[in-house]
Amino acid sequence: MNTHELDWNRTLREQWEVHWNQQLRDRLAGLTDDEYFWSPVSDSWSVWPRGSSTAPVQAGAGDFAIDFAFPQPVPPPFTTIAWRLGHVIVGVLATRNAAHFGAPEASYQSWEYAGSAATALDQLDAQLDLWLTGVRGLGDAGLRVPLGEKEPFPEATMADLVLHIHRELIHHLSEVCLLRDLYLHTHPADPTDPARNGASR
Repeated sequence: MNTHELDWNRTLREQWEVHWNQQLRDRLAGLTDDEYFWSPVSDSWSVWPRGSSTAPVQAGAGDFAIDFAFPQPVPPPFTTIAWRLGHVIVGVLATRNAAHFGAPEASYQSWEYAGSAATALDQLDAQLDLWLTGVRGLGDAGLRVPLGEKEPFPEATMADLVLHIHRELIHHLSEVCLLRDLYLHTHPADPTDPARNGASR
């Protein structure tokens, strides 16, 4: 194949889209609030009603806040599905959508975190749509543009960022799926419940 004719933009998008459409999307369907907030260990970081967490830093602008600490403890705390989705929605997607694709400014401190699983999945869908629309609009030429001071590695290209974001999405959302599996196998429920059956494959 002549690499000059390869649609690199489509290839980079499909790295994520194929995984999302064929493996992840269905695995997240039916996520319950119990799963969203559940932790198998004590002292986990999560998303909490404002003022109810004991973490050193509680970031967020709405009724719910996400746990943090600076510097991060060693070993890092266990994090719930709520925390992991908050990280993906804000730290992985929304801040990059704002920095590179004209979306509203976003940060861990200013975000209104989801107090329910359904709201979190709506936020995830919205940020994914913004990200993929932005990446598509770069074409091939835009992928070669250096990131500049908007990112920690200014000489890296937009293509490097796209690859990094997609790795982050695959990594963290796979963790969410694993936590759903663990919840399913430690919380017996009605085996005919289609929402519970969809949590594991």
